[in-house]
Amino acid sequence: MTGVEARPIVLVVEDEPLLRLFAMDMIEEAGFEVLDARNTAEALTMMETCAGIRVVFTDVDMPGGADGIALATSIRRQWPKIAIVITSGKPWPIGIRLPEDAVFFSKPYRQDRVIATIRDMAG
Repeated sequence: MTGVEARPIVLVVEDEPLLRLFAMDMIEEAGFEVLDARNTAEALTMMETCAGIRVVFTDVDMPGGADGIALATSIRRQWPKIAIVITSGKPWPIGIRLPEDAVFFSKPYRQDRVIATIRDMAG
């Protein structure tokens, strides 16, 4: 044993490059290891190949058919212990249930609240 604990891994899923980089920097500066994906398909591939992901931070609106809500639903079904943070510049859609134990933040979100939530979920 080296005595150094691995940092919890957070997967950031965002199709807009600048927003993805912003979220990655914010989360990495908080002490997490960060992986990224541009869409739901990439995110699911990352989930299947990286067993250490503890939290997924995803935007709702993404190209390619499946959005962040569908991604969150898939994650909850296939990896029930993975924590999920969902964000969007739009209000949460009426009639759509937030996946169990997932948290939603409207953009622009307060960085301190997002980081506190991710820390709590990864703990």
